[in-house]
Amino acid sequence: MNSDTYLSRIGIDPDSLGEPSLSSLRRLQHAHVTTIPFETLAVTGHPFDEADDGEGVRLGLPHLFEKVVERERGGFCFELNGLFNWLLSDLGFDADRVAARVLDDDGVGRPPANHHSNVVELDRRYVVDVGMGVPSMRRPTPLDGEVRTDEAGVSWRVVESDRPDETHLTQYRYEPDGEWQDRYLFSDTPRMLTYFEATCDYLQSAPESSFTGDPVVIRPTEDGHRKLTPESLTRYVGHESSEREIGAAEWDDLLEREFGIDYRVEADESPVA
Repeated sequence: MNSDTYLSRIGIDPDSLGEPSLSSLRRLQHAHVTTIPFETLAVTGHPFDEADDGEGVRLGLPHLFEKVVERERGGFCFELNGLFNWLLSDLGFDADRVAARVLDDDGVGRPPANHHSNVVELDRRYVVDVGMGVPSMRRPTPLDGEVRTDEAGVSWRVVESDRPDETHLTQYRYEPDGEWQDRYLFSDTPRMLTYFEATCDYLQSAPESSFTGDPVVIRPTEDGHRKLTPESLTRYVGHESSEREIGAAEWDDLLEREFGIDYRVEADESPVA
């Protein structure tokens, strides 16, 4: 871990951060989420290059640092939260990896441990997540049910789970008086990064996995998100969205300009073994 290089990657001057605190944790989470995109190109490869099958996802921390920090790529939850936990620990935070279940439309999370999140101990325990798609969590959310609302107008809370298999439930809503929507279940039990390897392998290889179809790239903005697929670019303000169709000729330019990923350079360089 080179924390100074990592902090520079997310736009934070290492000398400005100070000691571990709720304010510095909030700053780190917000900077990470709005700088490093959620993306699945390592799983799918380039959508318009049949020879590119993707480099695959590996959870070794040195590899993740090289990919996300040095090569300025993004990743999905196992990569982003996996690496962020290492940074937090290196900076002196008491940070635990926790296994979560992102819920399907029918309220069931398949398979178990299909999401890696982090819980940090300060004045109380907080969920700190930098590895979600839309919507993204932008600030620490306490485990005691207190609501946190971000600058994009999305409110988050963590409540007790009524299921016997998990202890907590993370929820969000777009409107102050709107209905709470379930995001993921989790148990506040520390895990090693190796705990997620089997599910990570399944999600990047199984035909039924949502990650093995078309690639997706997501990056929060100050008031919402932007999302790139092979067919469209969608801009969100809160939960309102506007979508335009795109073609292969502009995909690489949009990927670099809107999401900070120069995949044309990636194609010319072999990943570090």
